[in-house]
Amino acid sequence: MTQKRFAALFTSLLFLTYSFAQPMGGQAPEDWFLLDAQKDKVQGVSSEKAYADLLKGKSSETIIVAVIDSGIDVEHEDLKDVIWVNEDEIPNNGKDDDNNGYIDDIHGWNFIGGKNGENVVHDTYEFVRTYRRLNKKFEGKTATSIAKADAKDYAMYVKVKDELKKKQAESQMQSMQIKGFYEAINSAVKTVKGNLGEDAALNVESLEAVDAGEDEELAGALDMLLNVFRRGATEEDLKELEEGIKYFDTQANYHFNPEYDPRSIVGDNYENSSERYYGNNDVEGPDAFHGTHVAGIIGANRNNSLGVRGIADNVRIMSIRAVPDGDERDKDVANAIRYAVENGARVINMSFGKSYDSDKGAVDAAVKFAEKNDVLLVHAAGNSAENIDVAANFPNDRYGGKRKQAKNWLEIGALSWQGGDNPIASFSNYGKDNVDVFSPGVDLNSTIPDNGYAPSSGTSMAAPAAAGVAAMIMSYYPKLSACQVKEIMMESSVDASSQEVNCPGAERIQFNELCRTGGVVNAYEAVKLAAKTKGKRKKKKVKKPRA
Repeated sequence: MTQKRFAALFTSLLFLTYSFAQPMGGQAPEDWFLLDAQKDKVQGVSSEKAYADLLKGKSSETIIVAVIDSGIDVEHEDLKDVIWVNEDEIPNNGKDDDNNGYIDDIHGWNFIGGKNGENVVHDTYEFVRTYRRLNKKFEGKTATSIAKADAKDYAMYVKVKDELKKKQAESQMQSMQIKGFYEAINSAVKTVKGNLGEDAALNVESLEAVDAGEDEELAGALDMLLNVFRRGATEEDLKELEEGIKYFDTQANYHFNPEYDPRSIVGDNYENSSERYYGNNDVEGPDAFHGTHVAGIIGANRNNSLGVRGIADNVRIMSIRAVPDGDERDKDVANAIRYAVENGARVINMSFGKSYDSDKGAVDAAVKFAEKNDVLLVHAAGNSAENIDVAANFPNDRYGGKRKQAKNWLEIGALSWQGGDNPIASFSNYGKDNVDVFSPGVDLNSTIPDNGYAPSSGTSMAAPAAAGVAAMIMSYYPKLSACQVKEIMMESSVDASSQEVNCPGAERIQFNELCRTGGVVNAYEAVKLAAKTKGKRKKKKVKKPRA
């Protein structure tokens, strides 16, 4: 479990507000995101139907998909055969053989690492960095004591200062509550184990069988544990409660700490947004859970008998590490996009986002570079159950924050496997103007580090499901441009526009109010449309820059 998942578990148990074990009301069908609504009765992307009915026996080209994320376990048994290899670089010789500025970049690059091999693990949130920057200028000043030219910056300073104060207070309160819960639950377990025996299994059945008699301490312990277990927790969850505490300690020490700055690890001139050549070649990093899971959804080996199957059957996954535990930095995102484009990626998956920006100009320039070179960007819409037509969400496809949009950008919301009134993930962001289409994002089983497999949920999972479909189309129809593939995926999405559904964090609403297409990604329909579309792609190899 991740620290964030523990935090959600403990908060829910503290207030007894919802079931942890089955938050979506049941168990997801196995590999549901690959399945078909008509054939399998679950709204996956219909990739298996597309392979069986439309693509069987057809030839395909290998497509490079870049994953900008926390890192990927490139040695994973289900990924190692589909990991991108830079053939212009000689492995581990300490030289920049292809003279592109990145030494030994065999499988990608790490923009949040240092030359000495050290890596950034945690970082602050962007609004905290904004506070730190503006506090140097405005600390102790009032609205009447600043120059008129500084009014906009001062308003932002007041906003982020208030937000930081609020977040710090909330985090401190939750930390105290969870630490208290941790102590109470440990005491209850100790009391019950004293009655049942140290090796006894704790579950609803074993606890209900205990007769506390007149032992008030035992009766109280039983009541507490039964409340917890009846809401879906397991004994294993309770043994690992400390992980949840670590989450809130991490918030205090790193995420909400304006004094924390890990950039010295990277060793770049952070203020220079045009700087390109920093970092190291450790594309896995210290915590590759998220990136490894994303990579498996896109292209886990479909031709072996191991683990899971990815959506695309002829891809190479390029790992670009730029996302820490905390908010990513715009400079790193811009450089990650440029690196991917320069090294042949045709699809870039970006399962990250934040509510503030620091250097949108640098990111916009990189997005334009990708658009110019025919590369599709697939971005996760976010997990705040917000309307991002109203709420700020970065990065995005609006150049300069204005109406002009990148034509090579797909914004993806998360779909649940449930259907009915609840096809949209309860956490997913949405937006009639700023979300393009929905894709499976709840309980997707995929690869995790050390040859493991596990389900995970988020628009972070929905984006690679869409990216996998995009790579499939490009692979079998290589003459299609990135913009054509985007339009094909949108036009062929399964129409749910007239369906009234439960809206994340709001009232019931028609599906067409949640995204531009009013539909969900469907590989089968996309392949049919792609087969009838005349390709407009102009092949040209992007030259790697010379450092």
